[in-house]
Amino acid sequence: MLRLWNSFAAVLLFALTVMSCGFVDLRPIGYVIEPDVTDSVLTDSYSPVIIKFDTEMEKYDVEKILQVTSANGVMIGDLSWEGRDLYFTPVPGWTAGIRYTLSLSGTIRSIDKRDLRLQHYISFYAINKNEPPILEWHYPENGASIGTGDVVPEFYFSRSMDRLSVESALTLEGIGNKTFEWSDEDKRLKVIVDKALSAWVSYRWSLRDSAKSIDGVPLPKTYSGFFTTNLDQTLPFVTSVYPVLNSGGSWYPTGASIETGLAPGQGIAVEFNKKMGENVLRSVRIEPSVTGRTELLSENSIVYIFTRDPEPQTVYTLIISADARDSEGLKLGADYRISFTPDIPFLDILSFTAESEPVMQNTDSNESLPIRIVQGTGEFDFSIHFSLPFTLEEKQNSAQKIILTPFFPRTLAPVALQYVSWYSDDRLYMRWEGLSTGSTEKPHYYKLTIPGGKTGINNGMGMYMKEDVVFYLEAVNEK
Repeated sequence: MLRLWNSFAAVLLFALTVMSCGFVDLRPIGYVIEPDVTDSVLTDSYSPVIIKFDTEMEKYDVEKILQVTSANGVMIGDLSWEGRDLYFTPVPGWTAGIRYTLSLSGTIRSIDKRDLRLQHYISFYAINKNEPPILEWHYPENGASIGTGDVVPEFYFSRSMDRLSVESALTLEGIGNKTFEWSDEDKRLKVIVDKALSAWVSYRWSLRDSAKSIDGVPLPKTYSGFFTTNLDQTLPFVTSVYPVLNSGGSWYPTGASIETGLAPGQGIAVEFNKKMGENVLRSVRIEPSVTGRTELLSENSIVYIFTRDPEPQTVYTLIISADARDSEGLKLGADYRISFTPDIPFLDILSFTAESEPVMQNTDSNESLPIRIVQGTGEFDFSIHFSLPFTLEEKQNSAQKIILTPFFPRTLAPVALQYVSWYSDDRLYMRWEGLSTGSTEKPHYYKLTIPGGKTGINNGMGMYMKEDVVFYLEAVNEK
């Protein structure tokens, strides 16, 4: 019995010896988290989250189980230790009004081999925990059909907004330069576009969630929408073209047709079925080219004003370009063409009169005419009756262009212009001297040239003779 007791005592002593050599520390690991109250608010954008331990920890273990998340995903941060304390500092900074969650999930170990299993979650905010702003309404509505003129997109928010963040977050596809106008304590934003929108185009817009309220709280989501400029379905077209006459600074229809009724000094009016845009003024041309300018007559009509009258007896074509647009930006789609011949006559000679008697009426060029001259002085006078009146300036110019020269024989002496006068706006009187008479065997001929064409005489209102008129005058003795 004593032997058994001694054996038990030996075993017990051995066990106590073993236990004294492998002592197990059962003390718990203490820690504190800052912030430690749910929905508390960190003071600024880079305030750190701190985990404080009462003992030295295996750092990698702790870093591995720490995570900060929000509705936007996992937060990126820098981890650093100050003694026993682990600091998590956000790289991009905290955003105001966003709810973040710190999670510690897993088993960590201290340097002295104690284990701590954590399942700890705490939510917090930074800067403030104000409600996020909401885009309450916008114009145009999503999917709306609108016109193109005077369109001003608007956005209205539930809270006062930070202007720069909203303007940077707003994208309007297809719209160039624009101006932002804020009102209503920075809750209402108007976007003033510098050019009218294009017709029949879908415009998309997006407002990213980086837009923030004035206290830094971002939108809860990205907003987007679209609208289409297809409200006007009627294409523009030309309804009428007609001659117009200017009186007192205003243009009035003449009642004549454009095809044959355009008279000197008149313009051409073009009417459309609807209000036209400004570019219609640059969409008119005439072939063959005639210089002029285009002005608005009304919101749906224009007038082409000639710098000079078109050429007589010439067929012209008035063309309105297919790119001509109405006030909504809709195009004609095809060139409009109409041909016309101006009712503008050539300047003509109705009669040639010598010694108060008509020598020839409805004159033809290259005619030979007998004329009587005054013996001694060799004077010869005549008058020309033109078909159209002359301006004061062109009366003088035209008289200087009419030439009388010896023709046959070549030995005839030169002649000189002695006197010029206009009886009226369309009748010219001239007296020449130095002519000599011939005989039956040896007649004397003089050539009278009245130049035509664009470089010849004209009446000062754009009318000229189609070609030169030439008379061969046979000088005979006075009765």
